[in-house]
Amino acid sequence: MLVVTVVVAADMALGQLRVRGTGLGVAAVLFAGLVVGHLGFVPPTATLELLRDFGLILFVYAIGAQLGPGFFASLRHGGVRLNALAIAVAMGGVAVAALGAKLLGLDVAGVVGVLAGATTNTPSLGAAHQALDGVIGVDDARRGLPSLGYAVASPFGVAGIIGGLVALRLLFRVAPRAEAEALLRARAAEHPPVERRTLLVTNHNLDGRAVKDIPGIAGFGVVVSRVLPAHGAEATIAHADTVLHEGDALLVVGAGRGLDDLGVMVGRYADVDLRGVPGVVDVRRLVMTRRDHVGRTLADAEVELGGAVTFTRLRCGEVELTARGDQRVRFGDLGHAVGEPATLDRAAVWFGNSDKALSSAELLPLFVGVALGVGVGAIAIPLRLPAPLKLGLAGGPLLAALVLAWIGRIGPVVWYLPGNVNAALRELGMALFLSAVGLKAGAHIVEAARSGAGPSWVLLGLAITLVPMVVVGAFARAVWRLDYPTLSGVLAGAMTDPPALAFAQGLAGSDTPAVGYAAVYPLTMVLRTVAAQLFVVSLL
Repeated sequence: MLVVTVVVAADMALGQLRVRGTGLGVAAVLFAGLVVGHLGFVPPTATLELLRDFGLILFVYAIGAQLGPGFFASLRHGGVRLNALAIAVAMGGVAVAALGAKLLGLDVAGVVGVLAGATTNTPSLGAAHQALDGVIGVDDARRGLPSLGYAVASPFGVAGIIGGLVALRLLFRVAPRAEAEALLRARAAEHPPVERRTLLVTNHNLDGRAVKDIPGIAGFGVVVSRVLPAHGAEATIAHADTVLHEGDALLVVGAGRGLDDLGVMVGRYADVDLRGVPGVVDVRRLVMTRRDHVGRTLADAEVELGGAVTFTRLRCGEVELTARGDQRVRFGDLGHAVGEPATLDRAAVWFGNSDKALSSAELLPLFVGVALGVGVGAIAIPLRLPAPLKLGLAGGPLLAALVLAWIGRIGPVVWYLPGNVNAALRELGMALFLSAVGLKAGAHIVEAARSGAGPSWVLLGLAITLVPMVVVGAFARAVWRLDYPTLSGVLAGAMTDPPALAFAQGLAGSDTPAVGYAAVYPLTMVLRTVAAQLFVVSLL
């Protein structure tokens, strides 16, 4: 335990080092383990394998829990084209790795580590180790090769991904900031932000009619949240049955065209903020933490609160939407409610609204989810291969976390992992996993160096990184006319490389590449985990 904890601490310290503002990242996390392992301070194999596997499980489960809520939505709405490009990049890398191993006469056990390092994908390294454990006749020296290949290739992988983005920019003479600004303008027109406006009722045909009777209001996507009577001094909450009179002032919440259409139907907009008008109306932000209400709709809340509360907006993660009655509320979602103070107190009880519940971790769902993932990973997939193909400890927990986080709740169990807990589990899992594989591989590092495979690994790693990126990127730009900010985000996501995303955002001067990155990252992560196992089982 002393050796392991010292190595983890040293790894974390190396990972924090900066060279001209750029961190060494996960590439450094293996180095201390390799050095200490080479010096002979190697814990028993059973201990290292337990720490390696447990760290890998924590790491991939936390990733799945983070991506789960948006995973299936990304497959539906992220764009078939974008995911097709990411799949082409991932499979292209596998093809280059297989071809390189054959032409250069390299050991497949080392090449699969190079494949993981060249694409900066730690779960695929774990999947490779899992696959090697299931292959008969592989000795300890060869089992350490994936870690060495990863350590050699990953620094060049990070640089190569950024180099590929630069090459595409120069090849097509792109002005990233100009394209990003044009893209932002187009998205703003397509998905306008939610805003508030004050609307005066000047259409005399609406005098004496209820809010729900405004022609077309159901299709406008707009919520009427408050009303100030024409001859009144206090604003009150607006409901579907609230009767309107000519001269009333309405506070409406919505986006874009819907607000404009409502204005044409009702009257004219005025530069008055009803939030500052005295009255009994209040606004609160309520967070869903009540487990037995997770998955219920906003309409359920309004009915059970007697229609005395109006929901105007719902924030799901980083996305803010105009509230609709049919929207289901997940754990951690934030609702904006309008109503009288006493009624809002009841709404807070309905939502739970507990900061403590939002930040604390429930260990029962965590370990049940991990157990399900381990069980799923142990199921052999019936394929005609030399060894049984399984999702293993890399793919099983990842798939289980994705599905459970997407479901959200089963009975009283909520599959929610708070952000701070998720980040801690990912860091801990990665530290344990990489330190363990580094210690085990360090004992054989001299043998690998004497084999002369190092330079070949570097060249093959650069080919795995650059060839698929440049070919697929050139096709997407020249044939599909894909804008560069989105393309750079897709390529960074296809390589599962956050530093490349940061670089792309710097070129664009905005976070526009993050849309492409988020659309393809979940599917790519699963694909690379499975591809590493297929690579080992089919070629070794």
